[in-house]
Amino acid sequence: MHRSFAVRLLTRWFASSLGLWLAAALLSSHISYGDTLGGVIGAGFLLAILNMLLKPILVVLSLPAVILSLGLFMIVLNGVVVIVASWLYAPLHITGFWPAVFAGMVIGLLNWLITALLEENKNHDRA
Repeated sequence: MHRSFAVRLLTRWFASSLGLWLAAALLSSHISYGDTLGGVIGAGFLLAILNMLLKPILVVLSLPAVILSLGLFMIVLNGVVVIVASWLYAPLHITGFWPAVFAGMVIGLLNWLITALLEENKNHDRA
């Protein structure tokens, strides 16, 4: 059974906020979000929305690059989504493309990890 839209959005929001907070802690001279809880939560929400709406469009438009790179181009797309979020949300400031790619990698890995843990928990509960 598929998870509801609200659960997916909340999961992505949490992962995006946590990933952005971690990336900013690791690259504090390149990534900032206003150093407030509201700043990281707001940026995480925007990233979650962009990952659900914009990223699928970007994947389709860049499908040849994704295929030719065996999926590694998805790392670049994650960085593009982070840059777009920084353009749309003033408290989020990214100094360049590579810090955005790094933030996208951290967010993507956390999203994958959190989703995998939730799925494992759900499958474990059924058994």
